[in-house]
Amino acid sequence: MQQKKDAPLRSDAQRNRERILEVALAELTHSADAPLSAIAKKAGVGQGTFYRHFPNRESLVLEVYRYEVQQVADAAAQLLETRAPDRALREWMDRLAQYAMAKAGLADAMRKATTARGTLTSLGHGAVTSAVTLLLEANEQAGTIRPGVTPDDFVLAIAGLWQIDPHSDWQQRAGRLLDLVMDGLRAGAPSR
Repeated sequence: MQQKKDAPLRSDAQRNRERILEVALAELTHSADAPLSAIAKKAGVGQGTFYRHFPNRESLVLEVYRYEVQQVADAAAQLLETRAPDRALREWMDRLAQYAMAKAGLADAMRKATTARGTLTSLGHGAVTSAVTLLLEANEQAGTIRPGVTPDDFVLAIAGLWQIDPHSDWQQRAGRLLDLVMDGLRAGAPSR
């Protein structure tokens, strides 16, 4: 019997899937051409189990990317639960920078797995936009940033992150860039 596409996975199937994603992330970050059979073996699953979850390389690579972007996006709400809105926004920006730099190796695998123009941008765009919107709205309500900043404004402001060489001293450069963005967001804030 075929399982419905949106039906929840059994707990053992979910664990297998997550293990495959974790191993695939590490392997694909290391080498864009990592053999799928090696990923399955390192994840401790058989070929049938592997291909039931991910029928081809493209589906695996795209899901690894979605999974990682979702983790970064989910951090926004978690940070807002325990931190002031402006602190949550700045810490989330750090997490985004860490993700961007740490996953630079995955970019080659993404380029090889996707052929349609714009596919990368559309993947995870909704999750990141939702996270940015949540953080910006919390900060605007708290009066800690200037009013009227849109998610698109924010993404354009931090676009320099993707210009930083991940093999350089990226932490200091990213920190300075993100501090400048935060200073710009705070300029004209009602509570200033």
